[in-house]
Amino acid sequence: MRLTFPYQTDRLGAIRIYGVQHVFELDSDPAEPESVFGTTVSHVPTPAMIAVQRRMGVVVPCRNERLRILDGVLTGIPHATQLIFVSNSDREPVDRFMMECDTIERFCRYSRRSAVIVHQRDPGLGKAFAAAGFPHLLDEDGLVKHGKGEGMIVGIVLALLAGKDYVGFVDADNFVPGSVNEYVRVFAADFHLAKTRFAMVRICWKSKPKVVDGALFFSRWGRTSETTNRLLNLLLAGYTGFGTDSIATGNAGEHALTMELALRLRLAGGFAIEPFQFIDLFERFGGVAKATAPQEHPDLMKEGVQVFQVETANPHFHEDRGSDHLEGMVAASLGALYHSPAANAQVRSAIEELVGSTPALPEPPYPPLSGLDVTAFQSVLLEHAPTFSQVVFPEGSETLPIAG
Repeated sequence: MRLTFPYQTDRLGAIRIYGVQHVFELDSDPAEPESVFGTTVSHVPTPAMIAVQRRMGVVVPCRNERLRILDGVLTGIPHATQLIFVSNSDREPVDRFMMECDTIERFCRYSRRSAVIVHQRDPGLGKAFAAAGFPHLLDEDGLVKHGKGEGMIVGIVLALLAGKDYVGFVDADNFVPGSVNEYVRVFAADFHLAKTRFAMVRICWKSKPKVVDGALFFSRWGRTSETTNRLLNLLLAGYTGFGTDSIATGNAGEHALTMELALRLRLAGGFAIEPFQFIDLFERFGGVAKATAPQEHPDLMKEGVQVFQVETANPHFHEDRGSDHLEGMVAASLGALYHSPAANAQVRSAIEELVGSTPALPEPPYPPLSGLDVTAFQSVLLEHAPTFSQVVFPEGSETLPIAG
């Protein structure tokens, strides 16, 4: 893969936010020597990307997606990565989760690969989090709360148990398998180029096509992304003193983190999880709000955090969730930003003008997963979670470290 060099860089404390890179060539010459990070175009050979993919878990959070679309998403995930499926789909009157399990088992059988599967609302999964000292994720019934963010947190923990050094996320409603494949290849390419253990790769879609007057219109931004990006850039500019448009991935559902970074971030629930990653970085490692994180994480402060943003070559087609879905995403993003200690008066004023009132106080973020008792979690999960399974092919192969 060949990526353009991210010329623009915004610095805030220990954080480096690179301007948008572009995928210049999806499949570059494998015989060409690797070019180092810092040239006009960075070349990452296929073997180098595969080496990273073998150390990566790709989480697919899912809730009642059409099975044909899910099948296409699975098809696009590169073979070398570990597939991790976290479902919050209905169990009755029709058990959609069981249908998803059948789809994944069939896919794994034909592709000769393995997968880890669990249902988000499995009571045993809730018991595992409670036993591991992480009850914050549970509702009053002792189950993991509904929400995309909560499902992604479950996925991070499963990737950790599987011994992975990187964890990526792709949505289950993507119509184009080729775009899914490109996302994961991009994750691997930039992780290979990263100079720190604390890195994040966020996807910026080339376009988001929709039908207008009977024809396809290749829109550049979605409404939610446009709003979130503008406000995050306004926040960043307030501290650097220079206007910027460097943040282009405020609502990037497709993104990946090194495990070292994923375990140290506080993570928000629901749809706030993606923009809150920027907010938490600003609050705790950007030097813009009073916090103890710099003292708690001297290695991170020394190495720094690299945030890569990459515009893909493929367009992004996905399910239209309607205006209620969009309004929920906007409300979650704006509420988290408005009430952040890092938000300045200019940002809060802009949000008030946008929504006409003060956004509701969001649920507090979850503490970092670094405090999770992994051994206790694994023990309870394996004994008490009936929906947890490992699909292993070829048959007779060793199970993952998660069962060891």
